[in-house]
Amino acid sequence: MSASAHAAVDADSVVLSARNIAKIYGSTHALKGVNFDIHRGKVTTLFGENGAGKSTLMKILSGVATPTSGDIHLDGRPVTFPSTVAARDAGISIIHQELSLAPNLSVRDNIFLGRELRHATGVDFAEEARQTRTLMMELEEDIEPETLVEDLRLGQQQIVEIARALSVDARILIMDEPTSALSATEVEVLFKVIRDLTSRGVSIVYISHHLEEALQITDYAVVLRDGAITATAEARDIDLQWIVHNMVGDHYDRGSPPSGYQFGEVVLSVRDVCVDDTSGSGALVVDHLSLDVRAGEIVCIYGLMGAGRTELLESIAGRVPMASGEVFLERQPLAGLSIAQRIAKGLVLVPEDRQRDGLVQTMSVGENVSLANIGAFTRRLLTSRTRERALVDASIRNVHIKTAGGSVPIGSLSGGNQQKVVIGKMLATNPRMILLDEPSRGIDIGAKAEVFRLLGEKAEQGLAVLFSTSEVQECLSIAHRIVVMRRGRISAEFGPDVPKEEIMAASGEAVVS
Repeated sequence: MSASAHAAVDADSVVLSARNIAKIYGSTHALKGVNFDIHRGKVTTLFGENGAGKSTLMKILSGVATPTSGDIHLDGRPVTFPSTVAARDAGISIIHQELSLAPNLSVRDNIFLGRELRHATGVDFAEEARQTRTLMMELEEDIEPETLVEDLRLGQQQIVEIARALSVDARILIMDEPTSALSATEVEVLFKVIRDLTSRGVSIVYISHHLEEALQITDYAVVLRDGAITATAEARDIDLQWIVHNMVGDHYDRGSPPSGYQFGEVVLSVRDVCVDDTSGSGALVVDHLSLDVRAGEIVCIYGLMGAGRTELLESIAGRVPMASGEVFLERQPLAGLSIAQRIAKGLVLVPEDRQRDGLVQTMSVGENVSLANIGAFTRRLLTSRTRERALVDASIRNVHIKTAGGSVPIGSLSGGNQQKVVIGKMLATNPRMILLDEPSRGIDIGAKAEVFRLLGEKAEQGLAVLFSTSEVQECLSIAHRIVVMRRGRISAEFGPDVPKEEIMAASGEAVVS
């Protein structure tokens, strides 16, 4: 039999099989007897809510964690992965949900960190740079190998994470939320890379909360719920409704704009704001933009990557300087105020990158929640633990954070619950105006619905809400008003009943009929 014929016969065989995998953390059963197969040259998509056990299972398969019980077979032979090196040596590579890059190192150094290419006189930096350029060309990204990772936008950092995984030449590539910060164009490029990899026999495990997007690429679908597999099927037998039903049941509601509150006075007023492009090009990333948000109003800013959404919100919050323009909070100018002073005035920001900018990874859940409001329970350098504990407990209840308590490490929470911690931290300051940059990035549909329900409740109590998104459906789920940004300017404004095609067209996004 020829090599090609042999490959055709084995193309759909199981290359890795996990049987009765259980993982217990203290009293928490993260995985409960999971059976999971990875098929050679196919994309197996793992669906599930935050906390369902998806990342835990992938950590076990990639050597990051060891199972409490259960067996793993690779090519029909029992194996164990005591470390990531052991898994990598077996041909398994993973792109983690949360970026694991060293920001102070170059793109090249991050890609080859821990497995540097060497020649007689030391590290072969030239060959590493050549391979890095080849990877960037494959991913259609114009990033120089010597660029520091900290100088890249979040989407470009995610591209570097993907390039690092591709550089290993793995047999099995696990992609845990690889597109959460990518533009639509970057996602399509990634899908081309995935199709090329599977055509060469590489097996892909794909995890994404972008359900419609995942349907485009999957061959096999597996649904995890509360640590157990609830459904498996081939792609031809499933649709979006099947995924949602098996993930969260029949009661999922995308939400609608709250209607029980009459808008009040203008809380936030943005006047003729400009923000310079930090690349030094001389262009404006926010170009003479004006916007008002009233008490009780939820305004969504929609736009593609690079439209200026993040820069606008960060300039309002005081994180990046404005080139010109003014911002007023309840008619009071904010010019010259620090981030802390703006928080004290009632203006808070939930940043796009929760790991880097929203959380302190060495702190507990409770310490993260109370951090922005420390003055409320500190007097003369003395902290009242009773008042702090009351604030933390109230935030955990109000924001519905799934945790064993405020003392647990923040890293033990799922992505959705970590996002709730960031939101809870900001709401604990009793703000008048909340800004949220991509609040649903990397969280599942159930957690997303909870976040938007919470924002709706707060808006009905008079909170002014301004959030940005690159997902058009999110605009339609809760916003009273939709503002579309394109190249730093407002290109259109819509009410909640606008067809999504009009929103996409106003942003410059191609609309497929």
